[in-house]
Formats: sequence, structure tokens, C-alpha cells
Amino acid sequence: MLVAGKAIVLLVVGFVLLVKGADFFVEGSSSVAKTLKVPSLVIGMTVVAMGTSLPELSVSVTASLNNANSLAISNVVGSNLFNLIVVLGASALLCDIPVSRDVLRRDMPFSILCAVLLVILGFIGNGLGHIDGIILLVIFVGFLGVMVHSALKARRNAAESAEEEEEIKVLPLWQSLLFIVGGAVAIKFGGDFVVNSAVTIATLLGAGETLIGLTIVACGTSLPELATSMVAAKKNEMDMAVGNVVGSNVFNILLILGTAATISPVALLTENIIDIAILVAASLLIMLFCKSSKKIDRKEGVIMLIAYAIFLGYIIARAYL
Repeated sequence: MLVAGKAIVLLVVGFVLLVKGADFFVEGSSSVAKTLKVPSLVIGMTVVAMGTSLPELSVSVTASLNNANSLAISNVVGSNLFNLIVVLGASALLCDIPVSRDVLRRDMPFSILCAVLLVILGFIGNGLGHIDGIILLVIFVGFLGVMVHSALKARRNAAESAEEEEEIKVLPLWQSLLFIVGGAVAIKFGGDFVVNSAVTIATLLGAGETLIGLTIVACGTSLPELATSMVAAKKNEMDMAVGNVVGSNVFNILLILGTAATISPVALLTENIIDIAILVAASLLIMLFCKSSKKIDRKEGVIMLIAYAIFLGYIIARAYL
């Protein structure tokens, strides 16, 4: 009982460290980038997007180093499903979310292709080896280059106003560095706490790492995306609400699994392949919602949340039956 209580407390503390650490890291990095005159669009599409994926990166890399590879893959797949279905679904409950042409034509299809590539690489070698990890990281670098190029091009065409440039708060250099270092340390220890506690809880409950990774860990590490998209929807920043989710999902597969597999090969179980296939199907369904009316409305948001509840019921039943 004491062991379980301690594990739950450390799990909560780990989540808090991950979320707040990511906040501080993003704020400090954004401030430094702004001081160095890096365009605000580039900051948003790189530093901030990567920052919301730092909890997943910390957990998956720590899991890979600790040979808890089932937790690494299930964390990414579970986080992507949570981002796609719950984050967008909950945001749509606040107000209809229009989807831009770039998201429909480029970003969402690319996100789906990343998930399909994951299935293919997993089938070929029954998992992700060092070479597969390097392939994912190379694609990630290419994707990052395309994003930066697109951001710079959009900036030149749009000639952003001075008001937009002031959106990012510039901090004193010492404070920015303190936020970056402190955020990184919080993320590191938060990842350790979450992984170790999750494995302990899974053992005590007789549940596998896959179930814990798909549920508790995935939901916890997706809190930054949920907060960002909900706030963006509330402020009518709809492109940010959708772009945050799609961008984070691409980062999760290419950067996080690429890094984890490069460090230590990640085995894919049959249930992992099934979960990735569900991710692809969910992505196609939401893309269909978006294409039908160029938006995600409240009714579709409710459908998405119900679908996630059904998915949770399925994986819990799969684990215990």
C-alpha cells in the first residue's frame, strides 16, 4: 500500500515537473531566439512545437535507456491519439475549429504518412532498430527544414506587423538561461519519476507497460498540447489549435521514436501495430471531418470524445481479458 501511494505521488510530481519544465524551457528558448532576431513564426513552429513534445521525449528516451521499450512506443502512440481525438475534440466543444488549406494539403497527410511509415518499419524488422531511428531523424530534419522555409516565406509575404512581433516576451539573458536550464532539469527528473512510477504501478496492478503508456503516461505527457490548444481555441487562434496537435504528432513519431530507437532498439508487439493502425484510422476520420466542411464542429468534437472513450474501454479490456 505504501509502495503504491509513493508511486502515485511521484507520478503526479513527475507530471507537474514535465509540464512546468516544458513551459519554462519554451519561454526561455523563445526569449533567447527573439533576442537573436529569429523570426517569430520560426520560433512558433520549431521551439514552441518542440517544447510541447518535451515531456514525451523525456519519458520515451528514459524508458528506452531503462529497457522499458513498450512504454516508449505506447507513450508516443497514446499521446498522438490523445492529441488528435481528445485535444481537438475538447477544443471543438468550445467553438468550431476551421482548418486551413495548408493543414489539409500538407501537414495532416504528412502526419498520417509518418504513422504509416512507423507500421512499415515495425513490420520489416519486428521493431525499430538503430537504422530505423536514424531514418526517422533524417526525415525529421527534412521536415524541420521545410517548416522553417515555409515560415520565412510566409513572413516575407505577409510582412508581419510590429504588434505580432511583440507577442513573445523578451526576458533578461540571465533569466532566459535560468528558465532553459531549470526547465531541462525539471523535464529530466519529471521523466524519471513518471517512467519509474508507471512501471511500479503497472507491476502492482498486473497491467502491462503498454496499457499504462497508452493511458496514464500518454494523457499526462499530452497536458501541454491540451492546455495550448484549449487556450488557442478560446482566443480564436484556430490555426494554432490545429497546428499544435498535428505538429506535435509529427515530432512525436519522427524525433522522439527516432531518438529512442537510435539509443536502443524498440520492439513492436502485435498490440502496438494494432494501436498504430487505430491512430492511422483516427487520423483519416478526422481528416474526413475537416475536408467535409473545412472545420471541426461541436458535434464532431463530441463524436471524437466518445470514440476515445470506446478506445480506452477496448485497451483496458484487452489488458485484462
